[in-house]
Amino acid sequence: MPEDASKEAMRTPATPEKANNAERPAVAMTALNIPLVNEVQLTAATGGAELSCYRCTIPFGVVVLIAGIVVTAVAYSFNSHGSTISYFGLVLLSAGLLLLASSAICWKVRLERKKERRRESQTALVANQRSIFT
Repeated sequence: MPEDASKEAMRTPATPEKANNAERPAVAMTALNIPLVNEVQLTAATGGAELSCYRCTIPFGVVVLIAGIVVTAVAYSFNSHGSTISYFGLVLLSAGLLLLASSAICWKVRLERKKERRRESQTALVANQRSIFT
């Protein structure tokens, strides 16, 4: 008996609004056009900062790494192994290392892209030079 009462309480009662859905007029919908932004516009808007992720993460990584070292050192100097502050220090320490590693990876990827662009432009110049002299 109590189970039936709780099941009935969970059901939504049929309302006259639901029954008259066909009689209601349709709601007017507005379309939202989102303009597409190309790479040149993005570079102009950000000042070229979108390609320098490693430059942004290095300072944050260093600050977080230093904070992690300090918090971990304070926690372990009070011999509070396994406490919340020691875990927080280890999280900060690992986050700082992760930020520095990601900035190094971004720097390497950007360097490789630069080298590839130079190779492509040199190849195009050599091909163009051959076509001029033949």
